[in-house]
Amino acid sequence: MREKIVVFTGAGVSAESGLKTFRDSGGLWHEHRIEDVATPAAWHADPATVLGFYNERRDDMRKAQPNPAHTAIARLEEAFDVVVVTQNIDDLHERAGSTRVLHVHGEIGKSRSTVDPTLIYDLAGAHIALGDLCEHGSQLRPDVVWFGEEVRFMDESQWHIERAAKVLVVGTSLTVYPAAALLDDAAHGAEKYVVSPDAQNCPCDYRLLRGTAATVVPYVVACWLEGRSVT
Repeated sequence: MREKIVVFTGAGVSAESGLKTFRDSGGLWHEHRIEDVATPAAWHADPATVLGFYNERRDDMRKAQPNPAHTAIARLEEAFDVVVVTQNIDDLHERAGSTRVLHVHGEIGKSRSTVDPTLIYDLAGAHIALGDLCEHGSQLRPDVVWFGEEVRFMDESQWHIERAAKVLVVGTSLTVYPAAALLDDAAHGAEKYVVSPDAQNCPCDYRLLRGTAATVVPYVVACWLEGRSVT
């Protein structure tokens, strides 16, 4: 049986592909109020503005390319049972080759019905416009989790993290809950690393590997694939 690895990723790994983060200085929340574009109330008050915001984010995603961190994470599947749990709504992990990705905050490349959240559609390059309807005749919205909505795949993610022999955390401030709380469920004896340019919010039983995702993650992956210790 292959050893299980869980890779938990946040906005920092996508930032190295040129995508703006939401929370950093100069990020998207400094340009747009959360209340205006990322809540159910914003959607009901001004769906056109919300659609425009996410259409722009979708265009940015399609222009971006996976970076060395994404491709290294995908390479782990050559030898391990790998699950990527990501807070990111982009598809860079999938485009890099990862085949098991749990998007706890949704996927910007998809739309869904406003009356039936199980009706999800691949946008395949399109925008969402007012008047675009699901098969029940209801307006389509971005398939993303807004503030105040339920985070996805929490039980499934917890199950994998509890059973992982190795946990690699990349590009997240670990301040977005409840997703960040998943890391507390890792086994005591598991190898646990946080890749970050700084030491902020590194859990006490995780080892900090200081540096950028595109530099450090390929090194960790090479060590694991070659059976070497991460030094």
